[in-house]
Amino acid sequence: MGGTKIELIALDGSAAEIFRKRVPTPRGDYEATLRAVFDLVLEFEIHSKKHATVGIGIPGALSRVTGLVKNANSTCLIGHDLKGDLEKLLEREIRIANDANCFALSEAVDGAGKGAEVVFGVILGTGVGGGIVVRGEVLAGPNAIAGEWGHNPLPLPRPEDLPLPDCYCGRKGCIEAYLSGPALQRDPDMARYEERLARALAGVINILDPDVIVLGGGISNLQRLYANVPVLWRPYVFSDHVATRLMPPVHGDSSGVRGAAWLWGRRMRKPRGGRS
Repeated sequence: MGGTKIELIALDGSAAEIFRKRVPTPRGDYEATLRAVFDLVLEFEIHSKKHATVGIGIPGALSRVTGLVKNANSTCLIGHDLKGDLEKLLEREIRIANDANCFALSEAVDGAGKGAEVVFGVILGTGVGGGIVVRGEVLAGPNAIAGEWGHNPLPLPRPEDLPLPDCYCGRKGCIEAYLSGPALQRDPDMARYEERLARALAGVINILDPDVIVLGGGISNLQRLYANVPVLWRPYVFSDHVATRLMPPVHGDSSGVRGAAWLWGRRMRKPRGGRS
């Protein structure tokens, strides 16, 4: 479930794709969004004559306290019992995870991060998100915000980064406000975008030190990023050598939808206590 589209794929037991369809996201309409998901699942099951497990990636997270959606840049989802409402409609258990977690899982299982110990998956699209997979398991965290680098401040702001832009989350100067697709449309200078991306990812490397960073979302299709950004991040990384690889997704800019399906085939690393 994205800001502009909802996409469904179905994978068979060997992880081969057997069905795919995209529809526009009903903007600002929670009930219509539920119906769009229901219709996609129903269409697949009528087409295939199969009953499917359902995993869903969302541009936000479920609160550990209430179970309701929080931190979603598709703001119509915030405060709703998305899991419960969809389970009633679909008449089965569903599994929900942050879309960047799903993306990171997809690329860690059999994509650009296959075989790596630590993979950081990045969404550069309508919003900016991140997901962490360690030894094949998604790291969600006790606050369900592991990997949410997009709502940290952009490091070392320069004169051209000022004044600090507003972010939908209510803060100013968030990485998302500089690096999302809408932000790039507002300021299309690619050299400036690459330098900001390098600064932001250097902060991730300094804290997480991942083996692989995989870019997803529409902006990941810009091939120049993979050559230029690793050169630009070197002065900001606290090491004499940067071995972290910046990679495009093997499964395309919507790889996360495969990770949503993988929620039924892989484990989620969960904190002790609290809601799952």
